[in-house]
Amino acid sequence: MDPNKAHYIVVTGIIIKNKKYLITKRSENEKAFPNQWTVSGGKLEMQDYTSRPKDTTDHWYNVFENVLIREVKEETNLEIENLRYLTSLSYLRSDNIPTIIVSLYADYKSGEIKLPEELTDYKWVTLEDAKKYDLIEGIYEELEMLDKILKGKKIESWTKE
Repeated sequence: MDPNKAHYIVVTGIIIKNKKYLITKRSENEKAFPNQWTVSGGKLEMQDYTSRPKDTTDHWYNVFENVLIREVKEETNLEIENLRYLTSLSYLRSDNIPTIIVSLYADYKSGEIKLPEELTDYKWVTLEDAKKYDLIEGIYEELEMLDKILKGKKIESWTKE
């Protein structure tokens, strides 16, 4: 495989419940962004599609959505529904591996939160509440985007105001 074309792909999601957004706090032991607040998500793995039948002769559909459903269940024990696209971004990890992140949003469906050891806390926050937390850079702006969408406003793309 050409290393110039190899990327990690990560899917994240903002979960909405009663007009609030779920944020979780990363453990101090996490390599990237320790002790910072984030939203649910994780890496795309081959098994996310190869372990299920193809939707057409050659393709699997809804791969990002299925990753987020899996990650939200693993990280919070919640079920989600109505998944939609929000934005995308990329960054270089500390080991210089490029990472593409696809950010989605979804509605809370059911479940009670149970966190794994890599997450130490959670909060359901309004946009105003979110300002009080040490969020990973860019997440607050994603919450702003989503807040505008939910209020029926048009957005063009992510911007830092």
